[in-house]
Amino acid sequence: MTRNLILGAVLSSLVLLAAVLSFVWTPFDHAAMNIPAKLQTPNAQHWLGTDHFGRDLMAMIMVGARTSIAVALVAVGIGMGAGVPLGLAAAARKGSWLDELIMRGNDLVFAFPSLVIAILITAVLGAGAVNAIIAIGIFNIPVFARITRGAALSLWEREFILAARVAGKSAARISAEHILPNVMNLLIVQGTIQFSLGILAEAGLSYVGLGAQPPTPSWGRMLADAQTMVSFAPHLALVPGMAIILTVLGLNLLGDGLRDHLDPKLRVARA
Repeated sequence: MTRNLILGAVLSSLVLLAAVLSFVWTPFDHAAMNIPAKLQTPNAQHWLGTDHFGRDLMAMIMVGARTSIAVALVAVGIGMGAGVPLGLAAAARKGSWLDELIMRGNDLVFAFPSLVIAILITAVLGAGAVNAIIAIGIFNIPVFARITRGAALSLWEREFILAARVAGKSAARISAEHILPNVMNLLIVQGTIQFSLGILAEAGLSYVGLGAQPPTPSWGRMLADAQTMVSFAPHLALVPGMAIILTVLGLNLLGDGLRDHLDPKLRVARA
């Protein structure tokens, strides 16, 4: 196991543990206001301090973790669930009208920045975590479609695929039984990367008010609330900012470590 894989797994596990633990325990009620205790810096009672309403930041970070993870996880699931079959179909019908339709649709989505598309979709559908999931998930579809198609094309000319075709197997059956298992490692790595991007996208949407809505805590909205108080309460921005940085860093390291671990060529190079 590489250093990146271990460090990424540790950071990601800590964030996941905080999210799971928040379902049964937080140091304080994340929505409880305590005006006399507002804007406290980290101390023995409030480990990460309090915000301008006296709410405990640690409790908000823990609950916000499950919001970010849930949005990113479902969005990646949407992207993978729709994008992988499209990529397999495009590879199986290379050069056909179906291939052209799928790939030109991908190009259309890629012509616009992901966050702009997400903002447009949530602006039309309305603010909220569900619409944020839809917006992020839609952008993930062409990512997985293109990755899957590229990997599958290199397999369609392999001998074991030719043998399956000679045996009379259909393109759909070959894609499911032979192509998909051989590209799964690549999809797992890409899924980890898209998961980290989903965390960032959710934070960005929440920052502009289009993500999870109050009273549900969100790291992005915590940053937005803190921007006018940075000069006298910098911890309000540092706490959610570090949560986002460490989460994305952990997931990127995890993805990089998984790539090194799952790619046989890289294992041989390291040996």
